[in-house]
Amino acid sequence: MAQPKKKTTHSRSRMRKIKEKLDPLNLVECPHCHNLIPPHKVCPYCGYYEGKEVVKIETKEK
Repeated sequence: MAQPKKKTTHSRSRMRKIKEKLDPLNLVECPHCHNLIPPHKVCPYCGYYEGKEVVKIETKEK
């Protein structure tokens, strides 16, 4: 089995591992209902996308 010629330094191994880090979720405010949603997605709360109602949201009635 092949062996490494030189020891991997601490900084080199950390640079490789930093790519596995999760980035924080980018959220924007829905202009219609003002809830936080991911960008470029239909709002799950009101069903609007770019000012148009795309999905009809049914409210739960008691």
